[in-house]
Amino acid sequence: MLTQLAIQDFAIVDRLELDIKGGMTAITGETGAGKSILLGALGLCLGQRADAGSVRHGRERADLSARFDIARLPAAQAWLAERDLPADECLLRRVVSKAGRSKAWINGQPAAISDLKALGERLIQIHGQHAHQALLREETHLALLDAYAGISADVDGVAALFRGWQSARRQLQKIRDQGDEAEAKRQLLHYQVEELDQLDLGDDELPSLEDEQQTLAHADDILRDTQFAADCCESDGGALGLLHQAQGRLGELPGSDKGALANTLTILADARIQLEEAASELNHLAANTELDPERLAFVETRLGDAHRIARKHHVSPDELPALHARLRAELDQLNASEGDLDALSAEVSSLRERYRHDAKALGQARRKAAGRLGEEVQQQLAFLAMGKARFEVTLEPRDTPAAEGLERVQFFISANPGQPARPLAKVASGGELSRISLAIQVVAASHSTIPSLVFDEVDVGVSGATAEIVGQLLRRLGEGGQVMTVTHLPQVAAQAHAHLHIEKSARRNTTRTQMALLDEGGRVSELARMLGGVNLSDQTLAHAREMLKASQHPAH
Repeated sequence: MLTQLAIQDFAIVDRLELDIKGGMTAITGETGAGKSILLGALGLCLGQRADAGSVRHGRERADLSARFDIARLPAAQAWLAERDLPADECLLRRVVSKAGRSKAWINGQPAAISDLKALGERLIQIHGQHAHQALLREETHLALLDAYAGISADVDGVAALFRGWQSARRQLQKIRDQGDEAEAKRQLLHYQVEELDQLDLGDDELPSLEDEQQTLAHADDILRDTQFAADCCESDGGALGLLHQAQGRLGELPGSDKGALANTLTILADARIQLEEAASELNHLAANTELDPERLAFVETRLGDAHRIARKHHVSPDELPALHARLRAELDQLNASEGDLDALSAEVSSLRERYRHDAKALGQARRKAAGRLGEEVQQQLAFLAMGKARFEVTLEPRDTPAAEGLERVQFFISANPGQPARPLAKVASGGELSRISLAIQVVAASHSTIPSLVFDEVDVGVSGATAEIVGQLLRRLGEGGQVMTVTHLPQVAAQAHAHLHIEKSARRNTTRTQMALLDEGGRVSELARMLGGVNLSDQTLAHAREMLKASQHPAH
């Protein structure tokens, strides 16, 4: 529960620290005194939106903090533990600058505003003064019934299934809409890949084909000219014979074994060796050169096919192997997508069936809880002087499935006997609506796992004996946890275990709001003011004293 609220330089509050206990605490003060400031400060600590107007005039920033005892809040303890934060207590802090920027901390560690909000939902519930207006919306009826039934986790599960189903369905429809285009592309790719499969051009094959084509196309010339060159080296009168004659004559000359002649003979011997090797190579080339018109035709056809297909795809012939691999990969992906389509269709069917199964179970839980909720609200309405009213919670099937399930929930009321029950928004007067809203909130709060509740002027529109009963209802809730209620009704304030008074004062050019827990004398004076205005008569004070005594010590 909330144990302490500290406020500094917020709105018209200079500095304030409040220690808050369990039970019911009434919060009162004249209109404009600043009751909304207290709830505003608490709201900021719980992650509500901040603005520059929150900061006290002339100050740099507003500093707000709320401390909670979470010994009875396992959900809050688990939330903190999951984030490696101390879980023995909880301190939320919010600082807002005059520029409107804000920072947040949880147990001394910097935190996002969204974290404050997420944790705050596990710490305290605030029932605003406009809650009865929210009751005019059907989505509020559904949320209240689900919270009462304790099936919020099931609702989240059904919503997740619905979103998954719809996402898969949209993806499936998109693929189907693109089916004709994909099929045309698949057929084109199949033809292109098949053509390249038939060509079956290797990565390094093209250069060797081009070299082979050159060799085969000029085989006649190569054979003729290499044979002629070999004959020039070896035949009678050829270079080798002449070179042999030159060596013989020079070798017979005196001094041929030394000097210039010896060097020349060495050169001629080397030349003879080179000519013999050249002649051998020429003979080998001539011997291995074949006239093969069929092979030449095959090679030229293959090269022609490669150039033709390359022109078709606007690439060079040596890029064909890479193109072949890329087109095959695209075709494989399209063929796989056909299997994906079947798998996705099966997934859509599975998600739809799971959604319908869980949504039907959710509907059954809602129908069971609807009767109990209607009975409990009816009992509370009897306490609130609407004993003849008949309250019903109805479920109707939706036209189409939704994230919330397969049914709509609506609250019906019959204010007078003999009249048919009609939707709440169409029959309830302002006063009736306030009492119905309070009855529903009391029932919802009594089933909440969060023991800290704030009621902001939820008693608007009631008075007299009904107001006293409202106070009794709130006190009863406070006995099991913590209830803080902002009220203008003395009958409600008198029922509280503690009374917090808010007062605004002005000195010179400064306005301040002060808040203090009242002792018994202070409570009598404040109740008298609420009963009779500024001028307190002895009779008004006596009435206030009697009201407080009766409320705090009811007769048994």
